[in-house]
Amino acid sequence: MSDERLAQLPPKLQQVVKALGSAPKVLKTEMLLEFAKKMPPLPEGMEAKLEQVHECTTPFFVHAELEGPTVHLFFDAPKEAPTVRAFAGMLAEGLEGESPETVLSVPEDFYTLARLEEVVTPLRLRGLQAVLARIKRQVREALSA
Repeated sequence: MSDERLAQLPPKLQQVVKALGSAPKVLKTEMLLEFAKKMPPLPEGMEAKLEQVHECTTPFFVHAELEGPTVHLFFDAPKEAPTVRAFAGMLAEGLEGESPETVLSVPEDFYTLARLEEVVTPLRLRGLQAVLARIKRQVREALSA
């Protein structure tokens, strides 16, 4: 795992990536299921603000908003879609409450440091990349509003 690339990530996301990246392949799936359970529940009335990430094969929705100097993330995905729920749990744990600048500086392919390709298909990983890209676009739009 590249220490230099890892240093580009905010501390909470570093912890997520380090834990997954150092886990043996057999444990990685279990860890992803734990992250799926950590996907935060959607607050009442948030549905209208969500944007679908069409690159995901499963219906997946995201909304990023600024409250003062911090980014708040909201996700929605079917309960029977543990992989995308795991991505939401990872991103929520790693980026919730960070500054816009911190969120915007996360490399699009940060997940390669977690070696997720060992247990997740390339199509799903492109979906994760699309979710992060969507979050970044929404943060940029909120900054310029």
